[in-house]
This record gives sequence, C-alpha cells and structure tokens, in this order.
Amino acid sequence: MKWTNILLSLAAASLVVSISGCNTGDYPKVEQGRVIAYNKDTREVTLIHDSAMDVERPVYDVLPPVTFKLPTDPMEMGPEPKPGQRIKLDTGKKIVAIFDTKAQKIVEIPIGIVDLQQPIDKEHPLVYDKDAKKAKKFPVVDKDKKTVTVYSGRQKMLCTFSVPDEYIGYPESTWDAGDEARLTYRTPGVALRFMNITKTDIFKK
Repeated sequence: MKWTNILLSLAAASLVVSISGCNTGDYPKVEQGRVIAYNKDTREVTLIHDSAMDVERPVYDVLPPVTFKLPTDPMEMGPEPKPGQRIKLDTGKKIVAIFDTKAQKIVEIPIGIVDLQQPIDKEHPLVYDKDAKKAKKFPVVDKDKKTVTVYSGRQKMLCTFSVPDEYIGYPESTWDAGDEARLTYRTPGVALRFMNITKTDIFKK
C-alpha cells in the first residue's frame, strides 16, 4: 500500500483548495479532523473538523461533527481509525475537553492534576511493554479514586487527573483521543481517499 502516494494526493488537494479558494471546480476537497466515532460494519467515520488544518497544531472545534463513508478500495484507505472523545488536555489550565456524545457538544471539564510526567516518548517503559513489544493500554480509569490516566504521544505526556463525580462513570472512550485523519471527497459524505495520520508512517517502506 503506497502511503506516500496517498499523502501526496491529499497534500495536493489541500494546495488546490488553498490556492483556488471557493472556486474549486472538480478538484477534490479536503477534510481533516479527529475521529470521534467509527462504524466498522457500515464503514462510516465521524470527525470533528480541525479548523487550523495543521497537523502540528490542530484545533478541533467545529460542530456539528461530519460523517463520511470510507473508500472500499484498500489502495485508497489507510489503517482503520480508532475513535475517542477526548479533544484536548490542557494541564496548565487544568481542563480536559471532550465531545459529549449525549449532549452532542464539546464540554470542558475541570480536572485536578494527580501526577504529570514529561517528556515520555512512545517507547518509554511507563507506556511501552518491551517484552510484549506493544504499547500499554490507556486510558486507565480508576472509579474508586475517581482518576483517569492518559498518555498523549503528541504532548509526550503521561498524566493522571481527577474528574468530577458526574463524569467518572462515562465510557472509557471518553478519555481517549481518537486518531487524527485526513480525507478527500467530491460528494459530501463520501470519501475518495482516507489517511489515518496517527497510524501512518510515510517514511516506512
């Protein structure tokens, strides 16, 4: 599967959109965002749009979420996306932003920092099991202590935080960050190409 070709196609589509503005003609449009839901049976992915369209500094704040049918051709499809509802974790402001699936809106939840460790890369023993050769499972929810432990590869951060009582019973996926994804489309809701940015190493042959 030629990930480089998919990336170049997506990048070219982004360039066309930025240069031509609204007058895109038949050129494919680009959608980029964080995956909050994925239906494997119907092959539908739901994203919260990245208004910055910046892989390094994304801003997931555009509602309502958008849903796309994924390509059926495996050559146009990257790894399947992992959904999650955590949008942002700001330890400085002591908030975690989630997409509340019941309320269908982004909610900022006040948190208490219990433990914070940085920098923690993806192969650090705290987050990676060297013997099993796989990443350890996060988030970890402790309902007794009312804490959540998450790992952010982007922020290189392992953080345990407390949450208000009313949120500790939320599903585990609430505290997980969904994969970042980019896709192209001509018909709204139907993806031509899909790239899982989080799980794709374009330099790996």
